[in-house]
Amino acid sequence: MNSLKLILTNIKYFSAVWVFSSLNFIVGTWVLYIPYVKSKLTLDDSQIGFALFCVAAGILTFLPLVPYLSKKIRLGRLTFFAIVLFALAFIFPVLMPNYVFLCVSLFIVGVFSGITDIAMNALVSEIEKKDKVNIMSAAHGFFSLGGVLGATLGSILMPIFNLPVYHMLTISVFIILINLVLTKYYFSISEEQHSKETNTYSLKKIRPLIAIAFIAFVIMSSEGAIEHWSSLYLLEVVKITKQNLAGLGFIVFSVMMTIGRFFGDGISAKIGSIKIILLGCVLASIGYLCILVSQLIITVLGFAIVGLGLSVIIPELFRMAGKAKGVKASVGISIVSGIGFSGFLLGPVVLGYISNTYNLKISFLALLVLTGFALLIAILKLRRGDIT
Repeated sequence: MNSLKLILTNIKYFSAVWVFSSLNFIVGTWVLYIPYVKSKLTLDDSQIGFALFCVAAGILTFLPLVPYLSKKIRLGRLTFFAIVLFALAFIFPVLMPNYVFLCVSLFIVGVFSGITDIAMNALVSEIEKKDKVNIMSAAHGFFSLGGVLGATLGSILMPIFNLPVYHMLTISVFIILINLVLTKYYFSISEEQHSKETNTYSLKKIRPLIAIAFIAFVIMSSEGAIEHWSSLYLLEVVKITKQNLAGLGFIVFSVMMTIGRFFGDGISAKIGSIKIILLGCVLASIGYLCILVSQLIITVLGFAIVGLGLSVIIPELFRMAGKAKGVKASVGISIVSGIGFSGFLLGPVVLGYISNTYNLKISFLALLVLTGFALLIAILKLRRGDIT
């Protein structure tokens, strides 16, 4: 909990990690309206899957530009502008009158989501290196906390708003105003510049990042799937009757992600990266088995266990990428995020088609298999010492 104490007692650290909360606060509100958008446009699961693919496509399209933008605009400025544009972009998906415009709007959301994600992780990585602190896992804890706040507050506010757009607009304005107040504490931070020799990225330097990114690929597939499909799973498989409770799975998932990440820095220091990643994969597998029982209490418990299991894996991988020798933080994190977010690109689409062909329960069985695959990769790559 030392990292959490650092964040809460230092306004510079808090202002930077609040961007993490802001990003997922908006997403946590949006996921409540996926069933609404599906019903409004009369879409099937495969069409919803492709629409979510557009978010991932937007993310991946602009990832290679983030190091360039960071250099030209400066890292702190880029982080602020990106979260503001992301908040504005998310107003539009619930407004779209047809499927094509929905996909276009989600692609634009993905563009600013990707830029924000890389910028905020690189920002925290730079702060860690310059101030010699460990706050990355706790920063991702604030990301999860944002999802909890967005989904919980959203569930409460849903009956108040006549139209979803008013809800999304209110949240977007709220997020922009808070970041406008806090941005002065990180706005001037820039990325450490490496020598030309250091900036020559040989295969030897990049290879460890590829191994890290491969694990990120399978883990982020699970995170994205829970985020976007948990509401529909409770409605269509568990058969809950109250739509404002559809976000319950995502809420408990995010709560446990938050708790795990707030303790993650300390646990990682005690048992090491290898053990914490292996333990996380095992817990997530147990959680998916509970979800597949498809009984409300056990399923919700399963979402909680998955959240705890996955909580510290991605922060640990991002920390490794940000501290890779001879590679700028934004470049290392871009590589890991680019391959990792391919999980977001493939996951929703594949799960949508599986659900459309079979059912959504089979889709979550596929997530269990995928998590087992992540465990296997971790054993083969990490325990052999390919990643340090």
